[in-house]
Amino acid sequence: PEVCLRLEVGPSAAVRSPLAVQNGFLHMLVHSYTAEFFMSFLTNLGPFLEDEIIPEVIPMEIEVVDAKITLKDDSPRVYPTSPGPVPITLAVDHVIVKRRDDGVFYLTVLQEQKAPAECVVAAPAAGTRGLQLKEVPELQRELQTMKLALAEANMDKARLLQEIRKYNPLFQL
Repeated sequence: PEVCLRLEVGPSAAVRSPLAVQNGFLHMLVHSYTAEFFMSFLTNLGPFLEDEIIPEVIPMEIEVVDAKITLKDDSPRVYPTSPGPVPITLAVDHVIVKRRDDGVFYLTVLQEQKAPAECVVAAPAAGTRGLQLKEVPELQRELQTMKLALAEANMDKARLLQEIRKYNPLFQL
């Protein structure tokens, strides 16, 4: 099945949480789910989720495994000749959302090891060549260096824009 629900209430739910004895514990498993939604669906969902009464906290665990949700923009086009926006696809391998007794939702992402321990594939287009694990720390250091250089360049850009706006306050980039 794609969706499984289990609600536990009473003394047997005490193993899940102390509050579950009184309010219950909801466990939901979504597996191999594929759906397409329009963006207007998400924007119109807000009023249904708003409530003036603070609901009782129900501890829960929602597990999503191998799901794919595609969001399509169905808003009117600004330019009739434009091809329109590209749909956004959200792919989820394995995520667990837990709501504890305090009412806060906690998100846990589980990653599966798909590559063998000796080799990590650099890119599918590279063929059968792999990247040795010894090179990974070196690449991580290089990535950090590049991130710092990018941050420095962004600071320089902001400083230069501020300098230009001193002389021309209406300047837009």
